[in-house]
Amino acid sequence: MKPVSTVSGRAYPWGAKNVDTDVIIPAHWLKTITRTGLGRGAFETVRAQPDNVFDDPRYSGAPILIAGDNFGCGSSREHAAWALADMGIAAVIAPSFSDIFSGNAFKNGIIAVVLPQDAIDRLIEVARTDSVTIDLESMTVTTPFQDRFVFELDAFRRQCLIEGLDEVGLTLARDTAISKFEEAVAEHRPFLERESGYAGIAVEGVGRT
Repeated sequence: MKPVSTVSGRAYPWGAKNVDTDVIIPAHWLKTITRTGLGRGAFETVRAQPDNVFDDPRYSGAPILIAGDNFGCGSSREHAAWALADMGIAAVIAPSFSDIFSGNAFKNGIIAVVLPQDAIDRLIEVARTDSVTIDLESMTVTTPFQDRFVFELDAFRRQCLIEGLDEVGLTLARDTAISKFEEAVAEHRPFLERESGYAGIAVEGVGRT
């Protein structure tokens, strides 16, 4: 996962409420198991409407999406986070998120920023003409007009985002501790080891590995 401490740039001033994951990425796009290309299907039904915000050249390539309450509700499809990331969105700001979507966003390096509705309204106003900045170090969202909104984020998730640690990265970061544990097991429970040095336990119906 790519480390992220600051996201700055134009933002899609959408503000729509109760956006479910089928709106973020329609079900017929779920046949793929790769993340590449899903951005083309992101907000497909919204983009079918004339003058939609996602095809407005003023916001082309915007790394931030400003949405309404209960963003990411509906199904648990992780493809929703994949699609957002593939279209270049690194952060979503909303009054609230679906718990499952929030978890999927975090696992894919997307910052889910929770702010009250009055802050959302102000950011939408600013985003129509100017950039927005999200800073994980100071835990703030700021604008060129001296607006400063403080948000909260789980300390563990914040640190993982800043360091770029996903679940694999977290495991590799504990490689030394894991190795010491395996050595201790080998020393105190030698019966678990085979002559090859690989620990394996016979399971009825499966056998040793």
